[in-house]
Amino acid sequence: MTSNLPRRPERRGLRLWPVGTVLTLAFVTAIAVAAAVFFAGWDLLGAQGLKPERRLTSKTLFDLVKLSFGVVAGAGALVALVVAYRRQRVDEDGALRDATRLHTERFTTAVSQLGEESAAIRLGGVHALAGLADDAPTRDLRQTCIDVLCAYLRLPYTAEADIPSGDADARHAYLALREVRHTVIRLIRDHLRLASDHPRSWQGHDLNFTGAVLDGGDLSGAVFAGGTVDFSSAVFAGGTVSFGGAVFAGGTVSFRGAGFRDGTVDFVDATFSDGTVSFRSAVFSGGRVSFSRAEFSGGTVSFRGAGFSGGTVSFRASRFYGGMVDFVDATFSDGVVHFNSAAFSAGMIYFSGTVFSGGRVSFRGSVFLGSAVYFNSAVFSGGTVHFSDATFSSGTVDFSAAEGSTPIGLVPSNGQPLPGLSLPQAWCPPTS
Repeated sequence: MTSNLPRRPERRGLRLWPVGTVLTLAFVTAIAVAAAVFFAGWDLLGAQGLKPERRLTSKTLFDLVKLSFGVVAGAGALVALVVAYRRQRVDEDGALRDATRLHTERFTTAVSQLGEESAAIRLGGVHALAGLADDAPTRDLRQTCIDVLCAYLRLPYTAEADIPSGDADARHAYLALREVRHTVIRLIRDHLRLASDHPRSWQGHDLNFTGAVLDGGDLSGAVFAGGTVDFSSAVFAGGTVSFGGAVFAGGTVSFRGAGFRDGTVDFVDATFSDGTVSFRSAVFSGGRVSFSRAEFSGGTVSFRGAGFSGGTVSFRASRFYGGMVDFVDATFSDGVVHFNSAAFSAGMIYFSGTVFSGGRVSFRGSVFLGSAVYFNSAVFSGGTVHFSDATFSSGTVDFSAAEGSTPIGLVPSNGQPLPGLSLPQAWCPPTS
């Protein structure tokens, strides 16, 4: 872990202009402002000219002396203000250097703890890094602490299913390491639950979990707003990883190429309201992934090119209104994917070019109201696709250029054909 030292920005000292230049500019600015005020007042008062004084009285002389002293005092105050400002800037820069140096020393100690054999010491290092992130004097230093915590989850890791049976020592080591990893995930969740204006909130920061092996962890209620969250090529290999009630509202979240091979990944009651969430080329080969009661109300959620070859993926009672959900070129070859009781009330859902070659896909009881759902160029060559008890009251469902002979069980609930819906006769089951 010693290679993950903070990325200290290259410092070239505090950049301040020469004091002579600053004073000259300050005086010029002051004179310009005074002149502008004088001429503005002159114009507003409608003055026609100045009355000449033929004799210099003692009162006039006294007024001139007072004016001279006022100008000198003002100039002195201006010089004092410039010097005080420069001194304040130098003091602030020095304080920041001291805080950065102290942060770096504490950071080095915390990172060294992550490399210890003892799980207890590693836990101490994890909490120390989270505390350092909260106290970081700059946003970049906070991001560095977050990067190290995420990098810890990306280190080589053996999931429970891959531990040799009967090896007690290996299992104990696994359980200890899993506790440390789950603590990292919990601390990230706690900071993402804080309001964005909270001084310890990590919303808007980047989180890199690329290639991480995850066998559990709780990210429920986290708010992913801004920044980039990257689970690309991550492997969900057991246990329960929960995004229940999470909010995806801006920024980019990527599960591109992720493997869902065992356990449960839970997006129940999650909200996808903006930004982009990508499951492109993800592989769902086992376990259960649930989007039940999730809301897709804006932005883009993409399953383009994903492979559904086992397990269960559920969109039960999910609500799709606004934005786009994309299953273009996905492959359903095994397992179960159901949209039972889902509501499609706006936006666009694409199954264009999708291949249904096995397994079961169900839209039982779904409601299509004012949305556009495209199955154009889809291939139905096996398995089952059910639309029983679905309601089509408006919008578009497009099966143009689709091919295959698999009955898809699509009958509008009112017994009337949906405008614009054209299906090969072989796909339409008897109405009686």
